[in-house]
Amino acid sequence: PNLDFVFHMYFLVRYCRLLEEGPSFRGRSADFFTMILFGATLMLLIAPFSSVFFLGSSLTFMMVYVWGRRNDSFPMNFLGLFNFPAPWLPWVLLTFSTLLGSSPVVDLIGIFVGHVYFYLEDIAPKIPGRFRGKRLIVTPAFIRYLFEGPPQAQDIRIHFNERVGAGDAGGDDGGRAEGA
Repeated sequence: PNLDFVFHMYFLVRYCRLLEEGPSFRGRSADFFTMILFGATLMLLIAPFSSVFFLGSSLTFMMVYVWGRRNDSFPMNFLGLFNFPAPWLPWVLLTFSTLLGSSPVVDLIGIFVGHVYFYLEDIAPKIPGRFRGKRLIVTPAFIRYLFEGPPQAQDIRIHFNERVGAGDAGGDDGGRAEGA
């Protein structure tokens, strides 16, 4: 494998791990899988129009883009040469990959798909209007079942024989009537 491929696979493993273990998807493996499934599906729809045959690099850039946008204040350093904020990471890697001789189309597909996911998941629900407060990418129940098992019954406690004092009307005066 060439150096560009090795860099892509390193970044794929690193940013997949950082996304899944970080605050974005901690304890939400089904949602993480849905993100990958959404990205892979969109990439497969785009691939025939771009004559790209291997989408692993695009998947890498999708992960890097989403991680960078969700960690926008995180300072980055590229090869010890210069510092930049995390949202610029996919663009720095795109430039580096292009300098190594790769076509930028593969990386741009990943950036585009990452941007679509980030917009639908993080931006659109915050915009006033029809979708405010709603998740637009919902994890299907069968995927949630595969990752989390059957839904747990809610902890419902029924208390019998609780006494409410005379004249108390449910207050917290220990069942004592006023003036007692």
